[in-house]
Amino acid sequence: MTRNKSKSKRDRTMPMVHPNAAAIDVGATMHMAAVRSDYGPETVRSFSTFTADLHRLVDWFTQCGVDTVVMESTSVYWIPIFELLDARGFDVCLVNARDAKHVPGRKTDVSDSQWLQRLHSHGLLRASFRPKGQIAELRAYVRQRERLLDYAASHVQHMQKALTEMNLQLHHVVADVTGATGLRIIRAILAGERNPEVLAALRHYSCHSSAETIAKALTGSYRSEHLFALEQALALYEAYHERVSACDVRIETVLNLLTAARGLSGSEPVPPPRRRRRTDQPNALAFDARAALFRLLGKDITRIDGLGPYLSLKLIAECGDDLSPWPSAKHFTSWLGLAPSNKISGGKVLSSRTRRSGGRAAALLRLAAVTVGRSTTALGAFYRRLSARIGKAKAVTATARKLAVLFYNAVRHGMDYIDPGVSAYEMRYRTRVLNNLHRRAKAFGFVLQPLETKAEAVAVSFRNQKGREGIRSR
Repeated sequence: MTRNKSKSKRDRTMPMVHPNAAAIDVGATMHMAAVRSDYGPETVRSFSTFTADLHRLVDWFTQCGVDTVVMESTSVYWIPIFELLDARGFDVCLVNARDAKHVPGRKTDVSDSQWLQRLHSHGLLRASFRPKGQIAELRAYVRQRERLLDYAASHVQHMQKALTEMNLQLHHVVADVTGATGLRIIRAILAGERNPEVLAALRHYSCHSSAETIAKALTGSYRSEHLFALEQALALYEAYHERVSACDVRIETVLNLLTAARGLSGSEPVPPPRRRRRTDQPNALAFDARAALFRLLGKDITRIDGLGPYLSLKLIAECGDDLSPWPSAKHFTSWLGLAPSNKISGGKVLSSRTRRSGGRAAALLRLAAVTVGRSTTALGAFYRRLSARIGKAKAVTATARKLAVLFYNAVRHGMDYIDPGVSAYEMRYRTRVLNNLHRRAKAFGFVLQPLETKAEAVAVSFRNQKGREGIRSR
């Protein structure tokens, strides 16, 4: 009786996928680490977050024979212990807290670490994607550059405030006070120039406002306290942009190292751009990012509509130059949060909304989708058709998903994207509408004559819709 009971109990036991697994409940001042219960009487220990204590934690894992460690991504507190474990040869699994919900009952740091260890030992947790090596370094530099640009943007507002307090309406007559015309005038004002005509003569030849209009806007009261605030804001703005230039040097260096690591010579010719490239873009990189990415990937991903050189660089920094962690484009779009998150119960679809995602890559693709929606391309026509039918928010998500698929196929499989054009997209859509009409007519026993124009197809679709509404009303 006892033997059969123990046998059935063993049969119900889940298989052990990672027998030598450990877990860490990450905190700001203390980490709670847990190992298997058969490693000794003390299977849960607490360690401080000082470097010496982190080394003691790693040494304890080595003594217990641990080969894989799981931890939750809590703010940035996990980074020091993650890098230390990775450097010591452990297989570190960083999981999202959403995927490791605590078992119902009492919640403590001890029970959290034990629960994480148990889940990981049975293979029930999946690691979050984190780039390694030089891609992680590239991502850090690109994110630091974005952070510096955000700091600089706040000082642009301070400059505008100081100008407004002096009743200098410079930001109303120039598109950007940090452009060529705006910075020339601001530096001349701080140098002591007060004559509106002399200041207006500093305008760039491409400025839309005339010299007379700019001179009227530069007549104001030059009080010393406002000039001091303007000088401070300009100095801080220029200081941040100096740091941005230092980031550009680091980014270019990492891209060259990645190209060399791939065994590429870096001398491949870059195809000519499809359109005239602007040279006065604000916050542009100090090097040719399009050429650097082409040498790294072997493909020009900027040919995809909506993906400029800087946005493509940020996507590579977030996702890497090797998309093999995602087996297919569907896996990639699901990771981005751009694919429907179906919830099915009892054979019924309860919800198919895309889940909320704070990923930077998805935000970049949504931004590109908004930009491409205003273009005369096939993707632009796709966006406008969906925007009229289901709304702009869903159209942005659907277009961003298309861009993600094109980006995946270009980087992973080397696909060359060629825009078919608006007319080709509309022709394909017209063919699909006609095929649907013929299929519906055949189901009701009718035969449709061939249609010559798209207007006739739309008219027939409208009549069929009215007919169905009349049948429902009767």
